[in-house]
Amino acid sequence: MGRARAVAGGGHAVEVEPERLAGWYERFGTRHGGVAHTARGPAEVVVTATDGTTATCAVPFPPLPGTGSAGGLDVEPLVAHLLVPRRIGLLLVRLGGHSTGVAYGGVVEASRTDRRFVQGRSAAGGWSQQRFARRRAGQAREALRAAADDAAAVLMPRLSELDGVVLGGDERALDALRADPRLAKLFALAQPRVLDVPEPRRSVLADAARRARCAEVVLENHGRNHGRNHSRNDRRNG
Repeated sequence: MGRARAVAGGGHAVEVEPERLAGWYERFGTRHGGVAHTARGPAEVVVTATDGTTATCAVPFPPLPGTGSAGGLDVEPLVAHLLVPRRIGLLLVRLGGHSTGVAYGGVVEASRTDRRFVQGRSAAGGWSQQRFARRRAGQAREALRAAADDAAAVLMPRLSELDGVVLGGDERALDALRADPRLAKLFALAQPRVLDVPEPRRSVLADAARRARCAEVVLENHGRNHGRNHSRNDRRNG
């Protein structure tokens, strides 16, 4: 079963490995009365079922070659695009921990992981609270500086080899790293999707390397006669 998450505005997104994507779309068609239409753009593929349900995939590492529209299911160019082995930079950051590395074909080749202590929030008030806040802010700055240093050391020397960069973790922590001028070219290669990951560890980085290869397909039910059971089956069969 692929990872599933709710998306804003309704619907769900599932992650599907490239090797399973063709079969996933075939099962999607079977569950929704067949596939009526496939539209392939450079950055997005939309498969529309007969009952009106859509399966939309933002193309990883665009552009997608072989764009066009066709009746029925026509996702072979997307599958072929995802099966191309790529060398990907990974940068996972949460406050107090980070993991960065380079992966090829879903396997980590080089990495660096570190944890820095950052105190939790305090309910105390007055001067104690202010001292605590200053201490915590200093710890957070040190942790983010360490994450930026490791990203610069591990990823920047290999930037010319990378087909793209996949980010993960906390958006605010990543925004702090975006402000580091050393990493500007690195973030220019970043994919739009940010992986939702727990506290970064080496095992979490290995999982992110595999997930970076996946397609994320957003399912939206536009039909009138299909309800929760079909949506649940789509997620289960992702």
